[in-house]
Amino acid sequence: MDILSRLLFLMPVSGTLDTRCHFSPPWRLDYAATGPREIPYHVLLRGTAQVDDGENPVLSMQAGDILLIPSGVPHVLYEGSGALSTVGEMHRERGLKVRTNGSDSKPVNMLCGRFILPSSPRQMIKDNLPRQLIIRGIDEPDNFTHSTEEQVASTRLARLITLMHEEATEHGPGSESMMNHMSGALFGMTLRLASEGAEPPTGLLRLAQRPKLQPAFKAMFEDYSKAWTMAELAALCLMSRATFARQFGEAVGRSANDLLVEIRMANASKQLAQTSDSIPKIAQDSGYKSDAAFQRAFKKHVGMTPGRWRIQSALLARQD
Repeated sequence: MDILSRLLFLMPVSGTLDTRCHFSPPWRLDYAATGPREIPYHVLLRGTAQVDDGENPVLSMQAGDILLIPSGVPHVLYEGSGALSTVGEMHRERGLKVRTNGSDSKPVNMLCGRFILPSSPRQMIKDNLPRQLIIRGIDEPDNFTHSTEEQVASTRLARLITLMHEEATEHGPGSESMMNHMSGALFGMTLRLASEGAEPPTGLLRLAQRPKLQPAFKAMFEDYSKAWTMAELAALCLMSRATFARQFGEAVGRSANDLLVEIRMANASKQLAQTSDSIPKIAQDSGYKSDAAFQRAFKKHVGMTPGRWRIQSALLARQD
């Protein structure tokens, strides 16, 4: 599997489409901070919008842009004329929430939802994404004369967004469920485009453009119980230890040892949540020589003991 497939296999992400927004200027939407398992997203189908999270420079969105807020911080979307804005009124159309204001002409059309992360530790996804991630203007296939891989991916994403828009507008039988499933697919396709862009964000998405480093990632992912040394990982990439450490740190933003621990903890948390294997067995499977060492590492990384994590995961599974 490629890097993105491995990441999504280990940390599967689902989605939910919460609201279709249909506005005339002036308008404003305020979003509170989301929970640790949620990443808000906004797909601007028509019109323009400004985004302000209170920390980064105000971001301008155009039709076709997709915005993710992996940090989950409070943020505001608005029409930027400076006029007194309205949040509009909410109503339901066949199960889907629709927010609109009173004007007949509504040049702004937007889909807003959340990606739902698994109950297992979320650092492996959130730490590999920036506070804001925007994919710019998804072009139509007819605009391409010589399609590159990135352009082909963007046309697929455009078709997915078109299908989501049609389901949101037509509200046929099962539309709500289908839109939620498509939201999950939207996450993977958005990350694919981000990883194939000219400047992918630091993290595993940037590692996707460093083929010389991928043998080390593949080895850590497939044999994470092994006590890998930096020299062994460097040798797999045909590099010196110093060159490997420097290039890996530049791409991923942390050391190979740190990433190995993340992979181990993600697999261990999944094993705790989905199996009845004993904690000593999971410790051994995760590359730890003693139960005590695993317990310390897990609590440091996750913030609770493996036993407590298993109980919490069972409770979350029942809630889901």
